[in-house]
Amino acid sequence: MALDLDLAPKTKRPAGEPCCDPVVHPDIEPAAAERIAAVAKALGDPVRMQLVDVLRKHAGKVCVCELVPLFDVSQPTVSHHLKRLREAGIVGSERRGLWAYYYVEPDALEELTTWLG
Repeated sequence: MALDLDLAPKTKRPAGEPCCDPVVHPDIEPAAAERIAAVAKALGDPVRMQLVDVLRKHAGKVCVCELVPLFDVSQPTVSHHLKRLREAGIVGSERRGLWAYYYVEPDALEELTTWLG
């Protein structure tokens, strides 16, 4: 059984004209998106995730010397990961003599968890 279909000629839309209306628009402002992305990027490494996990479970500040034995990486690598977490504002640190003590910043993950929720 044959069907007769009327086919319209293919037309090209003008440059810059959208093909359709967006289904949804982003609720997150660009500045907030940048902040959340920086936190997510800092957490995008398994060792960093585990460091944050250890620090948030610990009551108080943790010496870097206590963190190094927990991971199968060198002390400079642990320090590098902690630096990245500090730069993202996720952890803070305090120097006491030769040692640095780390802790999770109280509200550091709030914006990310709120957005994810």
